[in-house]
Amino acid sequence: MRIDILTVLPELIESPLGHSIIKRAIEKGIVEINLHNIRDYSRNKQKQVDDYAFGGGAGMVMCVEPIDILISRLSNERMYDEIIYLSPDGERFTQQTANFLATKDNIILLCGHYKGVDQRVRDHLITREISIGDYVLSGGELAAAVITDCLVRLLPGGISDETSALTDSFQDNLLAPPVYTRPANYKGWLVPEVLQSGHQRKIDEWRHEQAEERTLRLRPDLFKRKE
Repeated sequence: MRIDILTVLPELIESPLGHSIIKRAIEKGIVEINLHNIRDYSRNKQKQVDDYAFGGGAGMVMCVEPIDILISRLSNERMYDEIIYLSPDGERFTQQTANFLATKDNIILLCGHYKGVDQRVRDHLITREISIGDYVLSGGELAAAVITDCLVRLLPGGISDETSALTDSFQDNLLAPPVYTRPANYKGWLVPEVLQSGHQRKIDEWRHEQAEERTLRLRPDLFKRKE
């Protein structure tokens, strides 16, 4: 899988991509991640990528031209399955969205900044708009890091135990059940006996019951969606 991230602040996203699961996946050739500085594609002598909004108002707007030049250059080199703009008013990013995107070969993540991008970018260059939550960040870089991390761990070989990703919260619209490790007794706080029984069917049943109970209590909206 190849992920191209378009940003005005590549240094903001370099650190999350250089550690842990993502770093190992890059080293193993499971994923290729490229950062592109939109400023490099500005024809302005000052490498300006933003300007005042037509009609006035507070804040600056990212210009269409450098974004178009960069996306066009990348699209001439390969076919992209999705060109995604990260925006607070995009569709909500979910595990199901991640599962879908993880099956793709090439995607672009465009990080918004300032008051957003010129609407013509959204009208003519973007295939999908995604939000990671109902709040506003300074830019789309952290959202791009979140989405990238979520996708990479779903790729074959992305994590050492591939079945682990299949039992994550939200995979079946249920939250994950409680988990425990040694010691079995700590300060009188006990691990449930069923998890120490070695009876896999009973363990699986307990975990499913716990997942349903936790989802119904903490996220009933997911439980209704599952039904």
